[in-house]
Amino acid sequence: MNKQQKNPDEMNYIERCTEPTPKFFKRLRTVGLILAAAGGVLVAAPIALPAAIITAGGYLITAGAVATAVSQAAVEDCGTKKKISNH
Repeated sequence: MNKQQKNPDEMNYIERCTEPTPKFFKRLRTVGLILAAAGGVLVAAPIALPAAIITAGGYLITAGAVATAVSQAAVEDCGTKKKISNH
């Protein structure tokens, strides 16, 4: 299916998530998932851990979730690149 890509400023969240994601943001999404998983392991550990480690696990979950959501919504430019003039 060869559809024309819309202007990223005019897309809603669902449309943005279904468009192609740039390579950098694919890697960032993977890192975010790893951070969230590591935080989940710390928070749900079956042994007693110090409170600071549990708190750090919560922060890892939050940071990973935010990085994943933001990187999933990033879309490639629709092909129009603005030229910068050197005046």
